[in-house]
Amino acid sequence: MSAERRSARELIELIADPGSYVSWDTPPEQPELGDAYRAELAAAAERSGADESILTGEALVDGRRVALIACEFRFLAGSVGTAAAERFVRALERATAERLPVLASPASGGTRMQEGTVAFVAMVKIAAAVAAHKAACLPYLVYLRHPSTGGALASFGSLGQVTVAEPGALVGFLGPRVYEALMGETFPSGVQAAENLARLGLIDGVLPARELRDVVGRTLRILERPTHQELVELAETPGSAHERPAGSADAWASIIRTRDPRRPGLRELLRTAATDVVPLSGTGQGERDPGLTLCLARFGGVPAVVVGQDRRSQRTRAPLGPGALRAARRAMRLADELQLPLITVIDTPGAALSQAAEEGGLAAEIAHCLADLAKHRGPTLSILLGEGTGGGALALLPADRTLAAEHAWLSPLPPEGASAIVHRDTAHAPELAAQQGVETGNLVAHGIVDRVIAEHPDAAVEPEAFSRRMGDAIAQELSGLQLQNEDHRRLRRHDRYRRLGA
Repeated sequence: MSAERRSARELIELIADPGSYVSWDTPPEQPELGDAYRAELAAAAERSGADESILTGEALVDGRRVALIACEFRFLAGSVGTAAAERFVRALERATAERLPVLASPASGGTRMQEGTVAFVAMVKIAAAVAAHKAACLPYLVYLRHPSTGGALASFGSLGQVTVAEPGALVGFLGPRVYEALMGETFPSGVQAAENLARLGLIDGVLPARELRDVVGRTLRILERPTHQELVELAETPGSAHERPAGSADAWASIIRTRDPRRPGLRELLRTAATDVVPLSGTGQGERDPGLTLCLARFGGVPAVVVGQDRRSQRTRAPLGPGALRAARRAMRLADELQLPLITVIDTPGAALSQAAEEGGLAAEIAHCLADLAKHRGPTLSILLGEGTGGGALALLPADRTLAAEHAWLSPLPPEGASAIVHRDTAHAPELAAQQGVETGNLVAHGIVDRVIAEHPDAAVEPEAFSRRMGDAIAQELSGLQLQNEDHRRLRRHDRYRRLGA
């Protein structure tokens, strides 16, 4: 697919509310590199209608102020020299000072070769400005246009909390022409295509420019924080009459119910109970696991980062691998950066048992997830939605509060596997499940689960009603957690697990 080649101004007009764009740019101060370079800059300005390769300003997007930074490829192939870098950094600093979200859109061949090393090293101050903006818990979104290569990609193009690319865009560190000149061979076709990077989990998706406005608007709606009074009202909403304070008492019956293919999973929960969902994908570092879902979403008006397991994909495509847990850790970092609550959803028949999983560091990733969740600064809510098998389930469990569907369960191994270890057969699975206390009644009794959401008689036959009940409980719990003192909340989380089994 060939990419569209829009100018920076055309992109801005496409996403900004009509007439709302205001430029922040002042005339650039170019380095003195002789007559030939001055002539080159003048020709580039005449050809592109821009005074530099980066344009900055602000606009309203769906009524919200947003800082916009866009590369103009027709100005010396969008290359970033010292003046462009300075313009970028000043725009980021202003957006941070005024607490504005930023949308940055590279379309660049990278560092400006005519300016050499000083321009090359200027990528450091660009990355530092983005890091400072994110450290202020402000949104930084990226839209990669064709082409996005070199230093532009290796600095501001790769630091987005949400990153999408236009269809057919060339996105890569080394441009194909440079590779061919240096290596004497053609770069493999399709490797640097936006679609390939999305498939690998390096970016969150591929999106036509005409749809960018909607996604930016939806993302910013999600990130709007409810008022203190709204949180109080949600937190004080009476609990559902359709809860089971004691949980399930029949382990094997619950296990059988959770294996029903009709049982709703995370996708049904999001579709029924959440609003303004913005899907994300993968680790951002070249891994994507189909068994894990990552997104931004709102429950009852409360925004959150959601990461959860999709048991159907794990069964039909691939078991949960270490890449899924690395993606989960991305969700933890994102929640921290945006100061949003984190929701983890557990529904897995078990993590991968394979050479690839072992060599990919599965055990280490489970340990890192446990440690990261234990020390996470923000509010955390875990949900046992169905199957909770092994380390893959445990990795997403630690939280300030844990909800469970009535027939959800949590076990070190599938009951059949535990039976094989203890009895050398699988026939004793029902007996061993009861002995291990995997059902919600036992989990409540031991303080592992705080609240059980009823199933009538199980979620498989009432998927929408059950998902709505769970969504209402999620909104209430998130509101209550955000009203708590951060230090006290983290201390209670630590004490909760410290007391377990003592």
